[in-house]
Amino acid sequence: MESVAISDKLELNSILEIFYKGCKPKPEHKIGVEYERLPLKNETYKMVDFFEDKGICNFLRRFAEEFGWDYIVDEYNLIGLKKAHDTITLEPGCQMEFSIKPEKCIKDIKDKIEIYNNLMFELLDEFGFSLVEYAVSPVTTYKNINLLPKRRYGLMAGYLWGILSDVMMRETAGVQICIDFESEEDAMKKFRVANMLSPFVTAMFANSPIRGGVDTGYKSFRALSWLNTDSDRCGFATKFNRDFGFDDYVNAVLNVPMIFINRGHENIKINGRLKFKDFMTNGYEEFRAEMQDFNLHSNLFFPEVRLRNFIEIRNHDCVNKNLIYSIMAFYKGIFYSEDALNSVDELLSKYSYNEISELRYSVPQCALETQIKATPLKDIAKELMRIAYISLTEQNNDEEKYLEPALEFIENGITPADIILLNWNGLWNKDINKLIRYLKSA
Repeated sequence: MESVAISDKLELNSILEIFYKGCKPKPEHKIGVEYERLPLKNETYKMVDFFEDKGICNFLRRFAEEFGWDYIVDEYNLIGLKKAHDTITLEPGCQMEFSIKPEKCIKDIKDKIEIYNNLMFELLDEFGFSLVEYAVSPVTTYKNINLLPKRRYGLMAGYLWGILSDVMMRETAGVQICIDFESEEDAMKKFRVANMLSPFVTAMFANSPIRGGVDTGYKSFRALSWLNTDSDRCGFATKFNRDFGFDDYVNAVLNVPMIFINRGHENIKINGRLKFKDFMTNGYEEFRAEMQDFNLHSNLFFPEVRLRNFIEIRNHDCVNKNLIYSIMAFYKGIFYSEDALNSVDELLSKYSYNEISELRYSVPQCALETQIKATPLKDIAKELMRIAYISLTEQNNDEEKYLEPALEFIENGITPADIILLNWNGLWNKDINKLIRYLKSA
């Protein structure tokens, strides 16, 4: 690891301790999910604004009052709700995210999501909008989507470079999966395999071809938007090195340009003028590096797979038709079985870093029609699903059933986007009303 001088306020060992504290015995391993949905008006399908009378802010207030949730605020603005370990938060364009406490069983998460959805159903109807499980705004584009009044988002929007960074922030919705690890060795093996899997799984669950009322020519426009957002902090955090350790991941974070730091109620803009390693060494103006600065900075690092005191896999389109549980089951099958993990490692290690990295630039347009070394991704996807299915069967928790919605697609070599495009250019005759009805029919 590159040598980094440390200020008297923040030591490298203190940072590394974050990750070592994440190590858990295998019997305690759980799976977690964060998934975002698009708030679309029932009549126009435009994105719902934060401040309008029947907008997101007043909806959250009513939900909190009726069901006993606590406010999450940024200065004086309501930006989310919490109840015990579960949260409902807002992304920059008011996309609504459920973050569910990790559980051992997918059923427990599914039950909780269904409870929250049922609580919201009548209130959503009263407010005249729906939460749609789709990965890019189908009608409203970012220029007509106001930014959530959260200070962090304003600073991000002003800094993030890339021609589609505003699309990523304001228009897109994704699914993130969280998995546990037993040790540094276990974490790094899972981290490496998760990175190798990334473009394959992005392709398998592509679900954002129609944006702004037109066929974009991409099956995952959400994935395309991430390709065109600040490459300093997006993409892969590793080149799949087998000797990669916690310190190497920290070094990757330290070498990312900083956006801002926070002191009290004040945000101090840095806007890329120095990397975090330089901040640790020399400070910035009168400020010295503190642990809160590292925590903030690491949260503004957006690789395909992010390491915390768990592993966060971030590269999926928001999906409907119960496919969210297929994503969870897929990862549980692979990462919570040593045999399955080794099988996937062996399957994907035949491809180089450059070959897999190049997939990230083909998958948004072609999804499973992409090829790697003349092998169609659809064939590799079938093998990955087979490995996950066998593993879940052997785990004997009856969770292989959650893979069935995805298997219907993968066995036919198609994605959710392919079904949408087939209908869009056929029976629907490019009618946005029919697309929205389909998306809301889950």
